[in-house]
Amino acid sequence: MQNIFTKALRNPFYRTGSLEILLFFAGWGIWWSFFQIWLTTKQGFSGAQVGTIYTFGSAVALVLMFVYGSLQDKLGLKKHLLIAMVGCQVLLAPFFTWVYVPMLESNFYVGAMVGAVYLAVAYLAACPVFEAVTERLSRRYSFEYGQARAWGSFGYAMSALAAGFLFTINPYLVFWTGSAVSAVLLAVLLLLKPENKEANVAAYENSEERNKAVKSPSLKEIVQVFGIFDVWKIIIFVILSWTFYTVFDQQMFPEFFTRFFATPEEGQQAYGILNSVQVFLEFLMMGLVPVLMKKIGVRSALLLSCLIMICRIGGCGLASTPLGIGLIKLLHAPETALFVLAIFRYFTLHFDTRVSATLYMVGFQIAASVGGIIFSVPLGSLRDSIGYQSTFLTIAGIVLVATLYACCILKKDDRDVEGQPLEA
Repeated sequence: MQNIFTKALRNPFYRTGSLEILLFFAGWGIWWSFFQIWLTTKQGFSGAQVGTIYTFGSAVALVLMFVYGSLQDKLGLKKHLLIAMVGCQVLLAPFFTWVYVPMLESNFYVGAMVGAVYLAVAYLAACPVFEAVTERLSRRYSFEYGQARAWGSFGYAMSALAAGFLFTINPYLVFWTGSAVSAVLLAVLLLLKPENKEANVAAYENSEERNKAVKSPSLKEIVQVFGIFDVWKIIIFVILSWTFYTVFDQQMFPEFFTRFFATPEEGQQAYGILNSVQVFLEFLMMGLVPVLMKKIGVRSALLLSCLIMICRIGGCGLASTPLGIGLIKLLHAPETALFVLAIFRYFTLHFDTRVSATLYMVGFQIAASVGGIIFSVPLGSLRDSIGYQSTFLTIAGIVLVATLYACCILKKDDRDVEGQPLEA
């Protein structure tokens, strides 16, 4: 394992891609990990109102993800779109301080919609673009995507840990820190370009992937993704499973966990530490899952992630102590690594890799956004009426149904291999 890691570090494309995705997740995690707590404890919104904010964000991201995916498939490895998105991220603190909060106070629905547009443009729809570009870089320049994506989890973990302390000092510190990290990321995108050195390209470029990328997909080929029946099967699966990554982890769990402590400040610091430990474990799992996936296969990895999700969400509905809930929450690490890496590999295994960004957006990210639109407000209202833990058990039941459905529709790894075979 150490030799694999050392070899990867020698690859300048791996180093650059890893640094970019680390800074993106660090700049996002520093405030996003406390967004739900900020909305409920600092702004005083109910579960239904928080659900509305998440729903609006998911709705805007739904449209924008297809646009971003189509643009990035046309751009290939060019980073113009990433630079534009990061430019918006630099404005995070000014937007939240002087635009978002006053608008929410004066007219909740107008503020929620304006905030949704900004969040979708800068973050919600930007995240899968960073992941898609990094995955494409990994295939083109000979490194393991999971190892690079792991640095994103590491960045998020470090930010979540810092956020737990910054938030208790002044909630707005997390937003200003996010802007500062994004400014560093913008400089990295503009200055670090290993592809400009011929020696780097000659040493690491995969000629087969280069030849595939010579002809970028046409708009017709990109739009035809919506006509693939197998993609729609995956969309339904994602709506009934990964949707709850957002609904449970971001919309409900933070405030639920902090209620077990004597003061809100103590709970917020404990949540920051828990979130950091969880995402640090996710960082480790991101490096290990590619090895595991080669042994058990892509389909089995997806099914295993769903089983872990059922145990994690259902377990939080049954546990009654902060220690027990915290330990169960750590199952998030293998669950996330398995699902994110396996779903991406499923698309590049069974479909044309030239439209991988669009497939990832439509089949995974957009599907999850649709699920967010469908479930955020109803589950927020359900939480208001029956409490957190009964709602968690309801969610676990839905994911169980999704897992049974996945057993029927997910293709085996050796069937319909139209992309990059596992042997590669």
